[in-house]
Amino acid sequence: MSDWQNFLWQIATARSEVELRDRFIEDAGKFFMAKAWGFDRLDANSEIISADFRGLSQSFCDHYHQLGRQGDRISLTAIQEKTPIHNLSIQTQESWQQSDIYRKVFRPEGIENGMASVLVGNGNLVGGIYFLREQDLPPFADKDLLHISTLSLHLSVRMAELRNSNSEKLNCLTMREREVAELVAKGFNNREIGDRIGISREGVKQALKRMFRKLDVSARAEMVAILKI
Repeated sequence: MSDWQNFLWQIATARSEVELRDRFIEDAGKFFMAKAWGFDRLDANSEIISADFRGLSQSFCDHYHQLGRQGDRISLTAIQEKTPIHNLSIQTQESWQQSDIYRKVFRPEGIENGMASVLVGNGNLVGGIYFLREQDLPPFADKDLLHISTLSLHLSVRMAELRNSNSEKLNCLTMREREVAELVAKGFNNREIGDRIGISREGVKQALKRMFRKLDVSARAEMVAILKI
């Protein structure tokens, strides 16, 4: 079995979304000669719920968020078309190097090219992955799009399988825990939840800890996304 095949097998056998993302972050970059790479989980509005990445500085992240996703044609096109995209597949070299994201975000960090793909599960957009290359490496090409497409498919399938399994986990929550989950989904904080169901703020905090362990999640938004409430 080749390293690539073994990597895809590791993705296909991940036991949780956390493990899936960890395996991606640990090994994916070497198959794409990437300086940096990441895995974003998206909500129903394609907004980022959580972001895991490797090789990006804090200044890169700050500059990217200042510019906003609307300035990132790679990610936007990948989301809109639901297909793998690299920068030179949608722009000429000249227009790419004149773009704000290249001049203000990529170039200062020594990054020359980017590639992104979406993850789709149960008919919905659930995430995205991306890879970034340094200036001394060749641009991404068609063979890279083929590889990221294959990887996206494996990630999408496994995420869908895990989420279908996780939807059954709702049955492992008590009626009180389901109440808490529904109030979290409505945006209430711990004090407000406690006031509504008659327990202390600390009681809500402990309930959430138990729920996170049962559902194998680490954040409120992730819990809501898994339970689909």
